Amino acid sequence: MQVGQFFIKKEERPSLKVLFVAAEAHPYASVGGLGMVMYSLPKALREIGIDARVFIPKYALIDEEKFPLKLIRTGLKVPTGNPKTPELICNVKFYQPENGAPIYFLENQEYYEKRANVYGYSDDPTRFALLSKGVLEFLEESDWQPDVINCSDWQTGFLPNYLKTLYQKTNLSKIKTVFSIHNLYHQGINDHHFVSEMDFDDGKSPVAPFFSSRLAKQNFMKRGIIYSDKITVVSETYAQEILTKEYGEGLDELLRELRTKIFGIINGLDYESFNPATDKNIISNYTRNDLKKRLPNKIHLQKEFNLEVNETIPMLGMVGRLDDQKGIDLLFPILETLINEFSIELVVVGGGSGQYRAFFEDLARRFPKKVGCHLTPDFTLPRHIFSGSDIFLVPSKFEPCGITQMEAMRYGSIPVVRKTGGLADTVKDFNPQRNEGTGFVFEKFDSYSCLGAIVRALETFKYKEIWHKLIQRAMIQDFSWQASAKKYLWLYQKLVD
Repeated sequence: MQVGQFFIKKEERPSLKVLFVAAEAHPYASVGGLGMVMYSLPKALREIGIDARVFIPKYALIDEEKFPLKLIRTGLKVPTGNPKTPELICNVKFYQPENGAPIYFLENQEYYEKRANVYGYSDDPTRFALLSKGVLEFLEESDWQPDVINCSDWQTGFLPNYLKTLYQKTNLSKIKTVFSIHNLYHQGINDHHFVSEMDFDDGKSPVAPFFSSRLAKQNFMKRGIIYSDKITVVSETYAQEILTKEYGEGLDELLRELRTKIFGIINGLDYESFNPATDKNIISNYTRNDLKKRLPNKIHLQKEFNLEVNETIPMLGMVGRLDDQKGIDLLFPILETLINEFSIELVVVGGGSGQYRAFFEDLARRFPKKVGCHLTPDFTLPRHIFSGSDIFLVPSKFEPCGITQMEAMRYGSIPVVRKTGGLADTVKDFNPQRNEGTGFVFEKFDSYSCLGAIVRALETFKYKEIWHKLIQRAMIQDFSWQASAKKYLWLYQKLVD
């Protein structure tokens, strides 16, 4: 279901309290896009009068010198459901940043403090079940209680389940829940594509005790979907796609049954941070009205990767995780042909699967003046690619929302994308007859469909006046969190009312 444009006058806004619960949040512990959402969305909601707060685990990597946390609860007993170890003891810490949402941290020595990473442990089901139940135990005795708890992805899928069963007769019973799906592919630590009949989780049986082997076999994502009051998906197109067998990851039948509580709301972009006019990470600042100042960024990018310095050569860029989802396989049969037959340069930044790393490393070795790679995650280099490249590749197999195409457009790099998920919602295909559009879109997941879109972009690049207008249209697109926050506010109001 789509969420339309909603404009709510300040005097009409209710005094809503919303708690976001997630595995990560920027800048405290952030691994991917979810961490940025947990920073930007609560912040945008607070700007329109919502008391939005965040709750995450207190991982060892969180710097308490940089973020001086206040200890607000010691000895919080969290029931485990296991008779041998009936409870785990936690603390809760709190931090109020100068700019952003207040944040709570669930502290536990064994499951968070001794862990170097956010994810990737065999007992992750226990760690995140502890988070879900720990939040509810804390809220049960807290002076501040939310009207809505917004959970995020499989790690918090048990929270709505616990709330509707174990806590239904407590003072938390009136709290509503929203379950936000950022990527349906990830449903727990087990591969949901290969589940035996013995291990199948119907989603409605009691949640297993913390230390039971059964816990890891239960589908966190399914339970979040079943027990939450509303479901949000991070783009309108992806909200429709997950109802199909192709994209539904085995949950399409369930999602079709519950489709009336599913809403698609596109993720936003932090326009304060991603601003080419003020970004200190790029060589030359510029606006859409002064694109000549963008050129030094292209020259710098060519020098940075030891490529031929020539402003007339179209530069292609890629940023992100190198894996099957991102459609890298489509590039295997066509990139060498593009490099040989067209005067182009390519720069790739991002870590990922060994087969994709090897592919780009081999290209860079054979075409050292045309291909540059930095195959580990990096914070600064993506900004250089957004501001210096001419064309930005996002040929994803599926893409719930996608953020890099929005970042690229913000900086004037024109995206070539597959028509799927958030890519379909954010990039409008260029129409030369009407001289409109913001990028180049192909529909079929096929190498030569992708090649066709790239060639269209390269041919359009030759016509500087048309390309100039295309850049300007891309740069004025509004993907701000302020727009998305209004839609979340409407949904929260609908729930509470």
